[in-house]
Amino acid sequence: MELVGGIGEKSIKEVIEEHPKVGEILGKHEIGCVECSIGTCQFKEVVKVHFLGDEVEKQIEEEVNSYLSSVETR
Repeated sequence: MELVGGIGEKSIKEVIEEHPKVGEILGKHEIGCVECSIGTCQFKEVVKVHFLGDEVEKQIEEEVNSYLSSVETR
């Protein structure tokens, strides 16, 4: 997964705290990281462990990158 600004290296908890919209995107694809109390997984690994398939992974990547790019331009 190629994610804007190196966000893939951060923990999922950190990403969702900084960008709640990313949690919404994951939730839309039935990835319930928002409810996780541990949240130490690297964001780039979160989608892979749910085995959603290449198409869905690519869609999530595009949605997250589109959101992050819009935030950076503000």
